[in-house]
Amino acid sequence: MFEDLSLKIENALKKVRGQGRLNEKNISDTLREIRRVLLDADVNYKVAKEFIDKVSEKALGKEVISSITPGQLITKIIYDELVTLLGSSQTEIKLNPSGITVIMVVGLQGSGKTTFCAKLAKRLKDHKRKVLLSAADVYRPAAVEQLKQLGEKIETRVFSLNEPDARKTAADSLKFAKENNFDTVIIDTAGRLHIDEQMMEEISDIKKTVNPSEILFVVDSMTGQDAVNSAKAFNETVNFDGIVLTKLDGDARGGAALSIRSVVGKPIKFISNGEKTDALEAFYPDRLASRILGKGDVISLVEKAQQSFDENEAERLEEKFKKNQFDFDDFLKQIKVIKKMGSLSSLIGMIPGLSAQIKNAPVDDKALVKVEAIINSMTISERGNPKILNGNRRKRIARGSGTSIQDVNKLLKQFEEMKRMMKNFSGKSSLANLSMGR
Repeated sequence: MFEDLSLKIENALKKVRGQGRLNEKNISDTLREIRRVLLDADVNYKVAKEFIDKVSEKALGKEVISSITPGQLITKIIYDELVTLLGSSQTEIKLNPSGITVIMVVGLQGSGKTTFCAKLAKRLKDHKRKVLLSAADVYRPAAVEQLKQLGEKIETRVFSLNEPDARKTAADSLKFAKENNFDTVIIDTAGRLHIDEQMMEEISDIKKTVNPSEILFVVDSMTGQDAVNSAKAFNETVNFDGIVLTKLDGDARGGAALSIRSVVGKPIKFISNGEKTDALEAFYPDRLASRILGKGDVISLVEKAQQSFDENEAERLEEKFKKNQFDFDDFLKQIKVIKKMGSLSSLIGMIPGLSAQIKNAPVDDKALVKVEAIINSMTISERGNPKILNGNRRKRIARGSGTSIQDVNKLLKQFEEMKRMMKNFSGKSSLANLSMGR
């Protein structure tokens, strides 16, 4: 979501590159442009003004030492202020060391609350918590059923009642958790299309009833300043503990992410960038600041790789590359691993400098679907030995996969090029070490 913002800030910083020192004139010109970029991104006016004032104050009069350029110096100052603006450090959710941890999830309708509840449940389950989902969103049609389907997908129990009483559902789910040895309850509360007194009164009552360890406010990052306004209203009612930004993979300008923490005074704890139940990340201010400034986020990329790659499998692949035995079955496995790591556009954004280089090139996640279809249309012998793919076989594969012969030929060419490249690479650096972040 930050590609456009990142590119515009990069262009603004060109004004001070190549100059001998930072002075009032070049700082003023650069920051005036960055201020305009922030406002265009729907950053809160007051937040943008205070941010620019702080950067200006720190940059004025600073000498540029021989080892760095003015552009590098002001980029560092902007980076430091962005980290401060976003919350300085990562903030964990509070888990009760003894007794049940109750996490109450609030937000407007359509913000992604219910999906987030399932994502958080899966994340906590992966950390050995025994989680119960509580379906207290009793007004939205099919909300309870949606949560049940998500719960089934992640193999997590969902508590619900056959009556439209959110307060009773929340209270009874806590009793059920105590009786059945659950250590964590995540309560999905009802949202609305807009903030109203009835909704606020209900979530206030639920808070008093269940005494949650943590209240998380879920906000759709694509709603801009509306997200900030609704956050203020919810915070005044329930005094939530943290913010969850959803739909970061959408076409959002970034204003909500840059404004909300400063305006509300509460930390962003999670970001969600996809529909899958594992598309949830802890929020790190320094990593997001780095991505906004076009410096990538290699740490998150390595962490995703560590979660997705199997060390033994990586070592096996390295041996196959060395012996030139890598085939389409191996390739198909790696495509599935990459898809588990997230969308191609989100992965590209984590690689320093790459998103700027390919800013005009469309990143189509469906391309992997096409590749999978082509490989799945091959026979076992064809996958193991692509050299036997003559003209007739390629026609058959194209028909079976719903693609063209040109698509099949293109994939075969790219596959051979990749094999040559990876064979050379494996001799210099272990694939296992790369995948495991060593």
